[in-house]
Amino acid sequence: MINQYPLWKYLLIVTVLLISGFYALPNLFGEDPAVQISAVRAAPLDRDLLGQVREALQRSGLTPKREPTIEQERLMVRFESEDNQLKAQDVLRRELGPSYVLALNLAPATPAWLANLGALPMYLGLDLRGGVHFLMQVDMEASVAQAEERHLGDIRTVLREQRIRYGSASRSDAGGILLRMKSAELREQAARLIREEMPDLTVSEEDLPGEWNLRMQLSEAAAEETRRNALQQNITTLRNRVNELGVAEPVIQQQGKEQIVVQLPGVQDTVTAKKILGATATLEFRMVYPGDATGPVPVEAKRFVERNGSPILLRKRVMLTGDFITDAASGIDQETGGPAVFITLDGQGARMFSKRTRDEVGRPMAVVFIEHRTESRYENDEEVKVKRKIEEVINVATIRSELGKRFQITGLDSTEEARNLALLLRAGALAAPIEIVEERTVGPSLGQDNIDQGFRSVVIAFALVLVFMAVYYRVFGLVANLALALNLVLIVAVLSMLQATLTLPGIAGIVLTVGMAVDANVLIFERIREEVRNGNTPQASIHSGYEKALSTIADANITTLIAAILLFGFGTVPIKGFAITLSIGILSSMFTAIMGTRAVINLLYGGRRVAALSI
Repeated sequence: MINQYPLWKYLLIVTVLLISGFYALPNLFGEDPAVQISAVRAAPLDRDLLGQVREALQRSGLTPKREPTIEQERLMVRFESEDNQLKAQDVLRRELGPSYVLALNLAPATPAWLANLGALPMYLGLDLRGGVHFLMQVDMEASVAQAEERHLGDIRTVLREQRIRYGSASRSDAGGILLRMKSAELREQAARLIREEMPDLTVSEEDLPGEWNLRMQLSEAAAEETRRNALQQNITTLRNRVNELGVAEPVIQQQGKEQIVVQLPGVQDTVTAKKILGATATLEFRMVYPGDATGPVPVEAKRFVERNGSPILLRKRVMLTGDFITDAASGIDQETGGPAVFITLDGQGARMFSKRTRDEVGRPMAVVFIEHRTESRYENDEEVKVKRKIEEVINVATIRSELGKRFQITGLDSTEEARNLALLLRAGALAAPIEIVEERTVGPSLGQDNIDQGFRSVVIAFALVLVFMAVYYRVFGLVANLALALNLVLIVAVLSMLQATLTLPGIAGIVLTVGMAVDANVLIFERIREEVRNGNTPQASIHSGYEKALSTIADANITTLIAAILLFGFGTVPIKGFAITLSIGILSSMFTAIMGTRAVINLLYGGRRVAALSI
């Protein structure tokens, strides 16, 4: 008998619809104003902290909407109103102190039983949820200067090893490295050696009266590669730092050749967001230079300041930077019982560090924390931005043995300091300084307006399609409308299961899907009408309509799906959001419009004598 589905197909459809409804359900509960607590200094997130938070709120007369919970390494305290949220932030900030970062956030109001079963709402983007947006400028020339500084240290080492005497080696103000030699013969030897050892440098001779100089610069290809790597490493480092501090669903991506966009959806506190991004610093490992730090500074040394304000001399040569660190964890030194940080390097860093520390066993090495700050000051009533470079020695420890892929830093004051240092090292170092050049805050009310407008557009489009299909195709149109409603549920469920981020362009993709979803049914229903006009029986017309329209539907949807995949592969984040919802909508509409409607039509008309079709 035609137009009859086997039982397993009905069970499959029902199962898909039940699962879709279950995973789409959390999106109906909205969000709660919440205070998000993250351990910026690796302080514990445990029951003691929960008790401390409860007692502080109780003393202040503030009652959370539900019991505070620890979710994804963050403690979330939810409230009924934004006023209580702001009051609780002030109370908890005074109570917890600098060991924790408090951010205003919007937390999903999903019931605990749904969340425990893995049913969570889809994420909402910055334009829908509200949050903060930063455009950050990367100082590319600083990355080139840092690369030249590294080459300068290597040049000094190579010349010393080959016993080639030189007058001085330094970076010039105009860029590049200037090497003053003792004679033309020594200059020729140095030039040949540098070209062999450092192919990334272009070497040119410079003749002045009584001077034999070499001027070196990064080649254009090497400089461009350095800039590109600096941008990518900064993106990775910012993402690691934000993830370490527990900000949910961040968007961190490249814009142009020198800028990075950072979006923190749901974060309403711009000051806190700046603090999170303000932890962007670099680390350097340098050997301590023996001698009086208060007297004249030798040529091979540089004066730094320790945390307690005491001066210290370090060698100019950098042993290692944070670029090569892949992991860091705080712990206890087995020999001394004191706090320690255990560090893991990548392959290149391990080889480099092993070679450079081989002859330094028994000597002290310092870890230098370098931060680039941009401060504003007013001159003649005009705001002027000034860049400052802050260098601070955070740790000095003795090298006990040759250091390779794994080693430890000791001599720390406390376990808390060890945790701080591990966090900084684990998150990575910036390859170049960055500056916030644009800052925007999208309030939750504006985000709610966007949600309302987007929801209204979906409802209007959905209603118009329902009316048209019901009037034009009668019973078959009502079946198509049912499939369209289930298609929307399926899209929301898939977005929630994937924990994808829905943006305004994503809503546009859903609206487009509403129109496209009925295309398949229009093709099928018109084919059925044609078969009826040709004199076929109702049962044969239904069968032929679905069978003959299938290839046309598949071709049309596959070509659209290819376009959506290309948009996702080459588009920016808003375009990607549109492509994701469009792709999901295409696949779900094929399921509901072909298999879903066929199942309902089979239940209505299959296996019985039908005189006419309501189409």
